[in-house]
Amino acid sequence: MADVRFNAETAQAIAASALRAQQGRMRIIAENLANANSTSKTKGGDPYRRQEPVFEPTPVAGGMGVRMSRAQPDSSAFKLQFDPGNPSADASGYVKLPNVDPLIEALDMRDAQRAYEANLNVIDTARTMQMRTLDLLKK
Repeated sequence: MADVRFNAETAQAIAASALRAQQGRMRIIAENLANANSTSKTKGGDPYRRQEPVFEPTPVAGGMGVRMSRAQPDSSAFKLQFDPGNPSADASGYVKLPNVDPLIEALDMRDAQRAYEANLNVIDTARTMQMRTLDLLKK
């Protein structure tokens, strides 16, 4: 088994990597929401496709953190709406709408916010522990 040393700096570095990853996740969610009602610019073409963040472990100061490596397209089907007057409609009169569900995006955003807050608490707790240790050493 590897020798694992864990200290406040390591905890802060891991939490900071998670903050950056969650920030990227929130950016993708915001982009999905911004494009939830867009349609194709070409007749019968595909609209915006929902993006999903992909996370991977990454080494940080003395431990393993996380980073968002990329955004990948969601392969779920587009929604279809009958609107023959729409310039984006196909020959049958159907318009493809993005595969973005605003409710799912709102729930994902709340989850990302909670994860962000939890990592801020880790950083705050580690900082408090360091300060208390220094106070004890001063006495």
